[in-house]
Amino acid sequence: MASSRPRPACVGSPAFDPVLRTKDPSARAAALARLEEDDLEGAIKAYFQLPARDTYVYHAMVSITLHQAQEVVALGGRNGLHAWYWRLPSSPLSPPEPLPPPPPADIAAYLALFDPATTAAAALRGLSSNAKKGSIRASVAAHLLARRFVHPALERTLAIPRNRTSAPANPYLDFWAWSSRRLEWCGPCPESEGGGQRSHHVLPILMHHFGCAVPSYEALEVLRVLAGGRPVADIGSGGGYWAFMLRAHGVAVVPVDSAQSEWRVSWVGDTVIADGAKWLGRRENDGGRGMVLLMVYPVVGGGVAGGVEGGFTRGLMAAYKGDTVAVVGTQNRNGYTGFRDMTMDEYMEREQKDWTKIVQIPLPSFAGKDEALFIFQRGDRAPKKEPPSEIKT
Repeated sequence: MASSRPRPACVGSPAFDPVLRTKDPSARAAALARLEEDDLEGAIKAYFQLPARDTYVYHAMVSITLHQAQEVVALGGRNGLHAWYWRLPSSPLSPPEPLPPPPPADIAAYLALFDPATTAAAALRGLSSNAKKGSIRASVAAHLLARRFVHPALERTLAIPRNRTSAPANPYLDFWAWSSRRLEWCGPCPESEGGGQRSHHVLPILMHHFGCAVPSYEALEVLRVLAGGRPVADIGSGGGYWAFMLRAHGVAVVPVDSAQSEWRVSWVGDTVIADGAKWLGRRENDGGRGMVLLMVYPVVGGGVAGGVEGGFTRGLMAAYKGDTVAVVGTQNRNGYTGFRDMTMDEYMEREQKDWTKIVQIPLPSFAGKDEALFIFQRGDRAPKKEPPSEIKT
């Protein structure tokens, strides 16, 4: 039976209150001041009100303490720690070679894509038009432009205006932007896939405190507009950061999670502890009709992870009876989310042909990753497909 249970907002910090903290500009200023000095440990302790001698062990791709992560940050790019970009080999037998990191100006141009004070589409065009030919920046811009998609019928509706003064506080964006500058990351592109799957010791810290993916202002506003007053069922909500941010944007959210994973911070206190597909199948939930289904970083499953590869996503799609699905996941085939060998839009095209893709927009991606927000609709809510035009001879 599903249950909802409150839990401490942050393990080791009785004082931390997500709502109060995000409304306190001095808390943000204190964290930013420490990040300016590349002091991640100090910034996390300051923002989350942790004790000076914090011994919590973060478990993800590695097990690490906050102080140990700070020691790795201090190493900079030594030992290939910042080797995100690789020269594409001229032949299958040629080993990849690491490329020099992008300059700070190009990193800043990438970060501008997700600044609420800019419009994402215009910033992306600027990333491209001002890039030097053959640069990593040019490759990133081409990669993101090729994948960004908003259905033509919704281009005006989803043209999110910039917000210079009243965007809800998004602390994850601050910490992510620092990580991009410190780790010399300019965004995903073919060259960032050349060295294989890579990550950094900072990632477990950010994942435990915020989540697996960073919500952008544009993504949150797009979800708000498309929800159209309907609640969002955030299935697999984890620590609840996306649910928290959507609520800050005025969206009603029901966070649902099986609680199989451990997170240091819980941003919401009303997570329903339940299997997602079974929760949708409960009589009172009616398969999620009248709700938007949101999956943030859906697990792949299979192998040592247990379960069936792709089973989480397929199970939710089978149980969901509504008409709008949003998925936050990878837009390359690195196998981090959903499926080992295909992206979410490829899966929908192959196995869910009654759905129409209406949105694919890039998200702030951690170094070595390539994240996007996908949204699909079906039935009367989906944009009508235009009949093929007649060819006149």
